[in-house]
Amino acid sequence: MIRVLLADDQHLVRGALAALLSLEDDIEVVGQVGRGDEVVSQVGALHPDVVLMDVEMPGIDGLAAAAAVRATAPSTQVLIVTTFGRTGYLRRAMEAGALGFVVKDAPAEALAAAIRRVARGERVVDPTLAAATLAGGASPLTGRERDVLVAARDGATVADIAGRLFLSEGTVRNYLSSVIAKTGTRNRMEALRAAEDAGWL
Repeated sequence: MIRVLLADDQHLVRGALAALLSLEDDIEVVGQVGRGDEVVSQVGALHPDVVLMDVEMPGIDGLAAAAAVRATAPSTQVLIVTTFGRTGYLRRAMEAGALGFVVKDAPAEALAAAIRRVARGERVVDPTLAAATLAGGASPLTGRERDVLVAARDGATVADIAGRLFLSEGTVRNYLSSVIAKTGTRNRMEALRAAEDAGWL
Protein backbone atom coordinates (compact mmCIF):
# COMPACT_ATOMS: atom_id res chain seq x y z
CA MET A 1 0.00 0.00 0.00
CA ILE A 2 1.37 3.43 -0.98
CA ARG A 3 0.82 5.95 1.83
CA VAL A 4 0.07 9.46 0.51
CA LEU A 5 -0.07 12.86 2.26
CA LEU A 6 -2.05 15.55 0.41
CA ALA A 7 -0.80 19.15 0.69
CA ASP A 8 -3.05 21.73 -0.98
CA ASP A 9 -4.53 24.94 0.39
CA GLN A 10 -7.88 24.43 -1.37
CA HIS A 11 -10.13 22.21 0.75
CA LEU A 12 -12.29 21.24 -2.22
CA VAL A 13 -9.26 20.15 -4.27
CA ARG A 14 -7.88 18.09 -1.36
CA GLY A 15 -11.25 16.39 -0.94
CA ALA A 16 -11.53 15.63 -4.65
CA LEU A 17 -7.99 14.21 -4.78
CA ALA A 18 -8.63 12.09 -1.68
CA ALA A 19 -11.88 10.74 -3.19
CA LEU A 20 -10.19 9.91 -6.51
CA LEU A 21 -7.23 8.20 -4.88
CA SER A 22 -9.46 6.19 -2.52
CA LEU A 23 -10.70 4.33 -5.62
CA GLU A 24 -7.20 2.90 -6.14
CA ASP A 25 -6.59 -0.47 -4.41
CA ASP A 26 -2.92 0.23 -3.70
CA ILE A 27 -3.05 3.90 -2.57
CA GLU A 28 -4.10 5.15 0.88
CA VAL A 29 -4.43 8.85 1.77
CA VAL A 30 -3.08 9.00 5.33
CA GLY A 31 -3.38 12.76 5.89
CA GLN A 32 -4.17 16.19 4.48
CA VAL A 33 -2.69 19.64 5.15
CA GLY A 34 -3.58 23.08 3.80
CA ARG A 35 -0.36 24.96 4.56
CA GLY A 36 3.19 24.50 3.36
CA ASP A 37 4.61 24.98 6.86
CA GLU A 38 2.53 22.02 8.16
CA VAL A 39 3.99 19.50 5.71
CA VAL A 40 7.24 18.51 7.46
CA SER A 41 5.59 17.88 10.85
CA GLN A 42 2.91 15.71 9.22
CA VAL A 43 5.53 13.78 7.26
CA GLY A 44 7.29 13.11 10.57
CA ALA A 45 4.05 11.98 12.22
CA LEU A 46 2.53 9.94 9.37
CA HIS A 47 5.59 8.63 7.44
CA PRO A 48 3.96 8.78 3.99
CA ASP A 49 5.67 7.24 0.98
CA VAL A 50 4.66 10.16 -1.23
CA VAL A 51 3.61 13.77 -0.59
CA LEU A 52 1.27 15.14 -3.25
CA MET A 53 2.21 18.83 -3.06
CA ASP A 54 0.67 21.98 -4.51
CA VAL A 55 3.04 24.89 -5.28
CA GLU A 56 1.14 27.92 -4.02
CA MET A 57 0.26 27.52 -0.34
CA PRO A 58 0.32 29.79 2.72
CA GLY A 59 3.15 29.52 5.24
CA ILE A 60 5.82 28.39 2.82
CA ASP A 61 5.29 27.42 -0.81
CA GLY A 62 5.30 23.83 -2.00
CA LEU A 63 8.78 24.10 -3.50
CA ALA A 64 10.31 25.18 -0.19
CA ALA A 65 8.27 22.48 1.59
CA ALA A 66 9.54 19.89 -0.92
CA ALA A 67 13.14 20.81 -0.13
CA ALA A 68 12.40 20.57 3.61
CA VAL A 69 10.82 17.13 3.20
CA ARG A 70 13.78 15.84 1.21
CA ALA A 71 16.17 17.19 3.85
CA THR A 72 14.32 15.75 6.85
CA ALA A 73 12.68 12.58 5.47
CA PRO A 74 14.71 11.29 2.50
CA SER A 75 12.61 8.12 2.23
CA THR A 76 9.49 10.21 1.46
CA GLN A 77 9.16 11.22 -2.19
CA VAL A 78 7.52 14.44 -3.41
CA LEU A 79 5.16 14.74 -6.39
CA ILE A 80 4.26 18.33 -7.27
CA VAL A 81 0.68 18.65 -8.58
CA THR A 82 -0.21 22.18 -9.60
CA THR A 83 -2.61 24.30 -11.62
CA PHE A 84 0.35 26.37 -12.74
CA GLY A 85 2.25 24.61 -15.51
CA ARG A 86 5.07 27.15 -15.45
CA THR A 87 8.47 26.16 -16.75
CA GLY A 88 10.34 27.89 -13.92
CA TYR A 89 8.33 25.94 -11.36
CA LEU A 90 9.40 22.65 -12.90
CA ARG A 91 13.08 23.56 -12.77
CA ARG A 92 12.79 24.76 -9.15
CA ALA A 93 10.81 21.63 -8.18
CA MET A 94 13.58 19.39 -9.51
CA GLU A 95 16.20 21.50 -7.69
CA ALA A 96 14.15 21.07 -4.48
CA GLY A 97 14.34 17.30 -4.83
CA ALA A 98 10.82 16.57 -6.09
CA LEU A 99 10.71 13.41 -8.22
CA GLY A 100 7.56 14.33 -10.11
CA PHE A 101 5.71 17.32 -11.54
CA VAL A 102 2.23 17.03 -13.07
CA VAL A 103 -0.53 19.54 -13.72
CA LYS A 104 -3.93 19.23 -12.03
CA ASP A 105 -5.85 18.74 -15.26
CA ALA A 106 -4.08 15.41 -15.84
CA PRO A 107 -6.49 12.42 -15.96
CA ALA A 108 -7.06 10.61 -12.65
CA GLU A 109 -5.42 7.42 -13.93
CA ALA A 110 -2.33 9.43 -14.94
CA LEU A 111 -2.08 10.88 -11.42
CA ALA A 112 -2.36 7.44 -9.81
CA ALA A 113 0.28 6.10 -12.19
CA ALA A 114 2.54 9.05 -11.35
CA ILE A 115 2.18 8.31 -7.61
CA ARG A 116 3.15 4.67 -8.18
CA ARG A 117 6.20 5.62 -10.23
CA VAL A 118 7.39 8.27 -7.76
CA ALA A 119 6.92 5.81 -4.88
CA ARG A 120 9.30 3.47 -6.74
CA GLY A 121 11.87 6.26 -7.02
CA GLU A 122 11.21 7.02 -10.69
CA ARG A 123 11.04 10.55 -12.09
CA VAL A 124 7.71 11.67 -13.61
CA VAL A 125 7.40 14.96 -15.48
CA ASP A 126 4.60 16.38 -17.62
CA PRO A 127 6.13 15.96 -21.11
CA THR A 128 4.85 19.25 -22.58
CA LEU A 129 6.20 21.17 -19.60
CA ALA A 130 9.53 19.35 -19.76
CA ALA A 131 9.98 20.34 -23.42
CA ALA A 132 9.08 23.97 -22.68
CA THR A 133 11.48 24.06 -19.72
CA LEU A 134 14.38 22.76 -21.80
CA ALA A 135 13.61 25.30 -24.51
CA GLY A 136 13.24 28.18 -22.04
CA GLY A 137 16.51 27.74 -20.15
CA ALA A 138 17.22 28.60 -16.53
CA SER A 139 15.94 31.64 -14.65
CA PRO A 140 18.16 34.66 -15.36
CA LEU A 141 17.59 36.01 -11.85
CA THR A 142 20.17 35.59 -9.10
CA GLY A 143 19.01 34.45 -5.66
CA ARG A 144 19.30 37.98 -4.27
CA GLU A 145 17.40 39.51 -7.21
CA ARG A 146 14.63 37.00 -6.57
CA ASP A 147 14.59 37.90 -2.85
CA VAL A 148 14.25 41.61 -3.67
CA LEU A 149 11.45 41.00 -6.16
CA VAL A 150 9.55 38.78 -3.70
CA ALA A 151 9.91 41.48 -1.03
CA ALA A 152 8.41 43.98 -3.50
CA ARG A 153 5.24 41.88 -4.00
CA ASP A 154 3.10 43.79 -1.53
CA GLY A 155 4.01 47.21 -2.97
CA ALA A 156 6.79 47.77 -0.44
CA THR A 157 8.98 50.86 -0.88
CA VAL A 158 12.71 50.62 -1.57
CA ALA A 159 13.31 51.58 2.08
CA ASP A 160 10.94 48.80 3.26
CA ILE A 161 12.69 46.21 1.10
CA ALA A 162 16.13 47.38 2.27
CA GLY A 163 15.02 47.05 5.90
CA ARG A 164 13.56 43.57 5.42
CA LEU A 165 16.59 42.20 3.60
CA PHE A 166 19.29 44.14 5.54
CA LEU A 167 20.53 45.83 2.37
CA SER A 168 21.23 49.47 1.55
CA GLU A 169 18.61 51.33 -0.47
CA GLY A 170 21.15 51.81 -3.27
CA THR A 171 21.74 48.04 -3.45
CA VAL A 172 18.00 47.38 -3.61
CA ARG A 173 17.66 49.91 -6.48
CA ASN A 174 20.52 48.20 -8.32
CA TYR A 175 18.88 44.77 -7.94
CA LEU A 176 15.51 46.13 -9.11
CA SER A 177 17.14 47.81 -12.14
CA SER A 178 18.87 44.55 -13.01
CA VAL A 179 15.62 42.56 -12.71
CA ILE A 180 13.74 45.06 -14.90
CA ALA A 181 16.48 44.81 -17.54
CA LYS A 182 16.54 41.00 -17.44
CA THR A 183 12.76 40.70 -17.75
CA GLY A 184 12.55 43.35 -20.49
CA THR A 185 9.89 45.26 -18.55
CA ARG A 186 9.37 48.93 -17.67
CA ASN A 187 9.00 48.85 -13.90
CA ARG A 188 9.20 46.55 -10.92
CA MET A 189 5.50 45.57 -10.94
CA GLU A 190 5.75 44.48 -14.59
CA ALA A 191 8.97 42.65 -13.74
CA LEU A 192 7.22 40.93 -10.85
CA ARG A 193 4.36 39.78 -13.10
CA ALA A 194 6.79 38.56 -15.76
CA ALA A 195 8.87 36.62 -13.23
CA GLU A 196 5.76 35.07 -11.64
CA ASP A 197 4.38 34.06 -15.04
CA ALA A 198 7.69 32.38 -15.85
CA GLY A 199 7.72 30.58 -12.47
CA TRP A 200 11.00 32.20 -11.39
CA LEU A 201 9.70 33.29 -7.96
